[in-house]
Amino acid sequence: MNQRERFVACMTYQPVDHVPDREFGFWDDTFKRWHQEGLPEEINSNSNCDPFFGFERMMMLPAPVGLIPGFESKILEESGDRQIVQDGEGAKKVIYTDGTSTIPRYLEFPVRDRASWEELKERLRIDDPARYGSDWDEIALRTHESDVPVQIHGGSLFGRLRNYMGFEGIAMMCHDDPELIGDMVEHMCQMACAVIEPAVKAGCRIDCGSFWEDINFKQGCIISPTMFHRWLTPRYTRITDLMYEMGAVMCFVDSDGNITDSVDGWLDGGVNCMFPVEVAAGSDPIDIRKRWGQKVLLMGGVNKRALAAGRDAIDAEIARLKPLVDEGGYIPHVDHRVPPDVSYADYLYYLQRKREVFGIPEPTDAPMFNT
Repeated sequence: MNQRERFVACMTYQPVDHVPDREFGFWDDTFKRWHQEGLPEEINSNSNCDPFFGFERMMMLPAPVGLIPGFESKILEESGDRQIVQDGEGAKKVIYTDGTSTIPRYLEFPVRDRASWEELKERLRIDDPARYGSDWDEIALRTHESDVPVQIHGGSLFGRLRNYMGFEGIAMMCHDDPELIGDMVEHMCQMACAVIEPAVKAGCRIDCGSFWEDINFKQGCIISPTMFHRWLTPRYTRITDLMYEMGAVMCFVDSDGNITDSVDGWLDGGVNCMFPVEVAAGSDPIDIRKRWGQKVLLMGGVNKRALAAGRDAIDAEIARLKPLVDEGGYIPHVDHRVPPDVSYADYLYYLQRKREVFGIPEPTDAPMFNT
């Protein structure tokens, strides 16, 4: 099987030669540690790690749904061990430079009310020509010839709005001005449909659609299931209908935290694969499969804390997930980016054991075998 055939078969519960060999990525500080432990210095980003370790790939289609232009990332003020910065989405925040905290403290967000939303919408214009400059005839040809899975991104209906308003801001707005929330979500949906439509018209063939929607935390979703079904589910349906029209076998959502309050809303909107299934936050892949059965596909779910706990814990985690791998509809990998408390030696051990237990051939032509 080539990578595309393997991915499609796995995600449709068909027999495979082996489960796809994929991983999520790594924190920047992880590279710093691993360079001291044997990882070559030139392997310093998530983009060049996949070929180094021999992971399987995806072909990504262009779908520019973000701010155009983005805000200038800049330092606004600096004193002692802290900086006040503006990020690319217009949020102003305090960054601590002494290493005591990697979590910024947010001060201000670009959207506070309808007037500031209308101002931000100038950077989210659906008719901006910069969103539609791709050579879709050439891209369509490559989608039919590709031997790796083809993916198109459907954007974010609510998670990106949270970035523009802040957690407290959007939570309060759901109560104070639900009509504005509905208008904002509708705009994000219209944009996603608009940038996907050229791929549909060109006859592109895709295998999966994707969404980024970080709206879940350890305690659950920012909004209630009722709000989710009112604002998000029908708009997911409009986007996923376009994706399935191009041949997608599934649509997945990237959402950290405890996703169990949101799964029904996603399923009803055509989003049927959960990623990265963060175990410590309450999203255990085995529990999710028991609750929703084969309606739910899964990617991720290997508890990152097991990798940091040593080789016995790694063995136990892999053994725990093997029945789910054998059932199908599941691609196992670490449930978020690998943190720096995982040693390079233990990560290599994890890859070795994962490949051995799940029957994945070692990619002996990968550079990791020549270092």
